[in-house]
Amino acid sequence: MRPPAVFEPCASAYGLPKSNHRQEVGISQADTLVPAKFDRRAIPASASERTWFAEDGHKIRIIDWSEPPEGVRTRGSILFMAGRGDAYEKYIESFEHWRLKGWRVSAADWRGQAGSGRLGRDDATGHVDDFRLWVNDLAQLWAHFAQGREGPLVLMGHSMGGHLVLRAAIEKVLMPRPDALVLSAPMLDVFPEHLPLFMKRGFAHTMARMGDDRRPAWGKGESPLAMDKFRQNLLTHDADRYEDEIWWRAKRPELKLGAGSWGWVRGAMDSIRAIHARGAPEGVDLPVFVVATEADRLVSPAAVRRAIVRLPDVESLIFGAESRHEILREVDAVRDRALAAIDDFLDRRVQGQVLP
Repeated sequence: MRPPAVFEPCASAYGLPKSNHRQEVGISQADTLVPAKFDRRAIPASASERTWFAEDGHKIRIIDWSEPPEGVRTRGSILFMAGRGDAYEKYIESFEHWRLKGWRVSAADWRGQAGSGRLGRDDATGHVDDFRLWVNDLAQLWAHFAQGREGPLVLMGHSMGGHLVLRAAIEKVLMPRPDALVLSAPMLDVFPEHLPLFMKRGFAHTMARMGDDRRPAWGKGESPLAMDKFRQNLLTHDADRYEDEIWWRAKRPELKLGAGSWGWVRGAMDSIRAIHARGAPEGVDLPVFVVATEADRLVSPAAVRRAIVRLPDVESLIFGAESRHEILREVDAVRDRALAAIDDFLDRRVQGQVLP
């Protein structure tokens, strides 16, 4: 088997001291297949938005993106899971890229956000009692997604979605077994990085017990992460792609979500501890690709580095200051390079399984 590659960052290189990692210099920036005229503010008629019911009856919103075009051999299927406070509308440009590469793409909103309802006491606060609820949802959704499909099955997650994808793989609840995982800026710890996890976890549990754990943990409504320049500076250098999110939230008000609750913070700290437990990453027996940035100020770059070292079969592309948290919604020079690296990983690790 070809040994895994570590893709060097554009501006902040570091080496990973593992014998099964090698330096890969063949991947650089590549133009996306998506035409410039692609409308990031429209769902094509050929895509299907639907509702799926979890075992307990909760409604989960799903989109099945358009089929690959005629003349392009179908590669397999991708399920994409977005981050905290996200909605799948933000990533349709990437769905189109993978469609044009021959992938069938679906995506879903996490229970309690975007078009999948709420779990808290209001529509503005993102609440969950325990991340295990989302892991269970993902296991059920993955089984539903995979049913009857031919060819490779790839599971992708961004930020909190990447966290939950990795935790589901650690707990081996994904049936059938995915052929590969792709994690974009996975939330494997939060700031401040210098504070030990046990202290952050203890603080979160204390705050959750001090009142209604559904109350917002920071700000009110969407503050301080309001739709303003400060928030954009955390997410992307690309002002136009950032404006797309504002447009979608105005067009579909149900997508709006602000702060996480103290219950969410408590759940996040407990789940982060589970991901970094002794032997947890080491037990992931799947090919994993990680794309992240050292300049991230929403999730911990140091935690991502630690996970990369511990995962047995991992490749990575780590950006520097040229990229913020939402790498797949960054400026073209960054986004195209990230897509090229993901495409290369999938071409090599699931090659030979193209459908007729």
